[in-house]
Amino acid sequence: MEATHAPVEPTRRMADVLGSSHIAGTYSFTGEDVLNEGARTLLEMGSRVIKVMLRENPAAHYPFHSAWPPVANLVEQARTPYFRALFDRPFTTFILMAFAHERPIHFFLDGIGPDEEAAESESLTAFARHLLTEYRGSGKTFVIQNWESDWVLTPPRSGTDPTPTREMDPVRVERMIAWCNARQAGVERARRDVGTDGVMVAHALEVNLVGRVLDGEQRVTNAVLPHTRCDLYSYSAWDTLDDPTRLRDALDCVRAHAPESELYGRDNVYVGEYGAPENCVGGPEAQLRKVRAATEASLEWGARYVVYWQLTCNEPVRPLTTRPSNEDLRGFWLVRPDGTRPPVWDYFRGLLADGR
Repeated sequence: MEATHAPVEPTRRMADVLGSSHIAGTYSFTGEDVLNEGARTLLEMGSRVIKVMLRENPAAHYPFHSAWPPVANLVEQARTPYFRALFDRPFTTFILMAFAHERPIHFFLDGIGPDEEAAESESLTAFARHLLTEYRGSGKTFVIQNWESDWVLTPPRSGTDPTPTREMDPVRVERMIAWCNARQAGVERARRDVGTDGVMVAHALEVNLVGRVLDGEQRVTNAVLPHTRCDLYSYSAWDTLDDPTRLRDALDCVRAHAPESELYGRDNVYVGEYGAPENCVGGPEAQLRKVRAATEASLEWGARYVVYWQLTCNEPVRPLTTRPSNEDLRGFWLVRPDGTRPPVWDYFRGLLADGR
């Protein structure tokens, strides 16, 4: 499958490419609100790219040392003291898994008509307008994306068995296309209305079962992407990250099916998730080997962003009744519950500090 490779732009340093998610971690360390405690830690590591969640009930994702006010929509959530403080921090890119609060996040599966498309589009317009206005001149980029579209159309059997429970439904494929394009139209409208004076808001769709497309199956990459017009496309790369060649082939596949972007041309694909759980893959050195191989493959390929999962682990191995120990979690982390930092932290910090 032919694809044009676009290397990291010379003006974009490693700190503006390599980042981490900070979503629903199960522990914190200080009295600072956990959203901003984590952001401060990532800046300490040297990254200026952070991925966070915005959806209803923010306390479910950022509970510690936080008193969240009621929020009715994305704009109200962005105006909370916690997100204001986050967006004022010196990150260059905020990747926002953001969903309109006014309706269920995957409402379109049961049907989406002109009224629903208009409502979804207006929710994204209002949010993007706020960001474009509030952060004008800041040099920041905000990328609004969803989360792992393939699991929406072909859900996994369980958390331990990722086999899809059903094949693609053509009707739901069309509904996802309409929903995605409505969100894109909303962001584009905001850019036209407000302008992009020293700030950018972009929209992305995320895929995650690209390996199955390489094997000849139909999934979101080849069924949905060609009919969309997103600014960016994210690949949550869990299904190929153990094989650098296959990971690069998967990125080629996404780029081959993704329409060229008016904002970014063919340089419109990024790795939105990847990682390895230290306690499940054989310890810290095994984790480092897996993460290093996937990181280097993604950077060499030319991914616009490479976003590690994640800062503090969100996956317990047993029900938690108290603050977890290292052994209570699978080990998706840059900082362990005991405060120590695995070799992956040192690897990333070295990449970020070398001046590239």
